[in-house]
Amino acid sequence: MAASRGLVVFGVNALRVRTCFLQGGRRGPVPAVSFSSAAGSHEEKLKSRQAEMMSRGLPKQKPIPGVKHVLMVASGKGGVGKSTTAVNLALGIAASDHVKAVGLLDADVYGPSIPRMMNLKGNPEVSDRNLMIPLVNYGIQCMSMGFLVEETAPIVWRGLMVMSAIERLIRQQVDWGELDYLVIDMPPGTGDVQLSISQNVPISGAVIVSTPQDIALLDARRGAEMFQKVNVPVLGVVQNMSVFRCPKCDHETHIFGADGARQLAATMGLDILGDIPLHIKIRETCDSGTPVVVSDPESNEAKAYMGIAQQIISKISK
Repeated sequence: MAASRGLVVFGVNALRVRTCFLQGGRRGPVPAVSFSSAAGSHEEKLKSRQAEMMSRGLPKQKPIPGVKHVLMVASGKGGVGKSTTAVNLALGIAASDHVKAVGLLDADVYGPSIPRMMNLKGNPEVSDRNLMIPLVNYGIQCMSMGFLVEETAPIVWRGLMVMSAIERLIRQQVDWGELDYLVIDMPPGTGDVQLSISQNVPISGAVIVSTPQDIALLDARRGAEMFQKVNVPVLGVVQNMSVFRCPKCDHETHIFGADGARQLAATMGLDILGDIPLHIKIRETCDSGTPVVVSDPESNEAKAYMGIAQQIISKISK
């Protein structure tokens, strides 16, 4: 009732103030008001406000302290192996002789998978500066919302809360130290997270991951075009699950189609960075927290990731 009374009183007071204002401080009948002129005035103010906001332009990009290059691994659609690709590419980049330190940020707040794939658990420690210290495995510094919540707990947040969490993980509350590369595993789609990170952080390049399936390629194209519109260099396309190779007889079958991502890349003037086969070893090693690049570096699957990682380093270093 108190809240209701407060609203009523506020409404009465507002009406009194408005009445007094319209009468120039005199009491008495309220004179007629021209609604057409009021509407016109409102439209003019709105146009003026819009022009002012547009003149401000995009937010100024601020680098992440200590980080030389930021690489975004993205996809327009979920379920195409983006996180698996991000993990193995981070490990492949770290294996280069010219790279000293690599970080991996899990920006998929609603479905964090980096903790499981990198075999990491527990809460990050806090430094003397009250900053979280990334957890480390296989020489990769990792940060994820999965370290801060229960593994099976749903994260039910609205967009503003998600953006605040991403900003804290990127810059405000994490001590990344000195990194040559920070690989960001992006959430699927072309939403707030992609736009915010692209506009607020200098990005060295983005990698689009897609299967050869037509429905996945439609969303992959949207993702690539979004990055182009916000002036993020698209380094190329990774064709994931390009071919199924039987572990017993090595027979190859194109389950999701053949060369779809290559055709998309050619249409958009992009490079194909490489093909990753659909192989049970890739799935098993990531599920067990031992990605194929570190658990079986001499395998054809690991060499495919390593080849893509070297192309990324070469493109960014130009």
